[in-house]
Amino acid sequence: MKKFIKYALATCLTFLTVFPCIYAQKDSLKSTHYVVHATTFGAGHANVFETYLSPLEYTGQSIRIMHERIRMTRLMDGHVSAQNIFQINASHTKNPAKSATSYAGLVNWSYTLHYQFLLNDQLKLLFGPMFELNGGAVYNERNSNNPAQAKAYGGFGGSGMLVYKFNIRNCPFILRYQANFPLLNIMFSPEYGESYYEIFSLKNKGNHVLFTSLHNAPSIRQMVTLDFPIKQSIIRIGYVCDIQQAKVNNLKSHAYSHDFMIGFVKNLYLLKGKRKISLPIANNPF
Repeated sequence: MKKFIKYALATCLTFLTVFPCIYAQKDSLKSTHYVVHATTFGAGHANVFETYLSPLEYTGQSIRIMHERIRMTRLMDGHVSAQNIFQINASHTKNPAKSATSYAGLVNWSYTLHYQFLLNDQLKLLFGPMFELNGGAVYNERNSNNPAQAKAYGGFGGSGMLVYKFNIRNCPFILRYQANFPLLNIMFSPEYGESYYEIFSLKNKGNHVLFTSLHNAPSIRQMVTLDFPIKQSIIRIGYVCDIQQAKVNNLKSHAYSHDFMIGFVKNLYLLKGKRKISLPIANNPF
């Protein structure tokens, strides 16, 4: 019994010294210690068009994996959040006659700083600069001479977000819309009719690295998500509309995908060292 009492007292002391910040007023917590992690998986429809490989549009299925991390920073008196998104998108498409197959894959990483405007107690507006990198390839199994097209581009752009928090029967929900769009990018592309053998083996000195913007590569990634709790977990459902297109070196390309997503969210508060406390959805500061 004495051992049990000592153990209970030690547990209570640990709880009081480690966890009081959870129940303190929000203003007493350091905003930079809030971190939100979300991992979602999705599938949907894809439309791929690469004149370097084929004059036809290919349509089919796509899958997507996305991991997002948001954390408050000390910039602008703590009104700026930093967002990291890493996602992989792959598609399996066919031509209109269903006689040829194309495979495409793209890896995207973006880092965004959002300045947060609190419009009212429920609605928040965020916007700021974005830096992103993209890499991947499109492969057409029908081609023998030039079967693949490499995709490599990245640069700076802008991002905007609307966050709306509301309750239904005392159950908290977070609805979000976000749009990321590139403004000044650098893109790799072969020239019209030029093979990769000529570029890398014969060392052709063509115009392979180009500057792109809204005039020749108007693209946008849009995302709608809804977070809600189920028991002790926070579930996220969403929709991603990814529009990537370009017209460079007399070559046209686009990759459209519409994916429905589902996954989990973790709201964390970082303590000293590497300790983390999981928070309910109501404590999400974003």
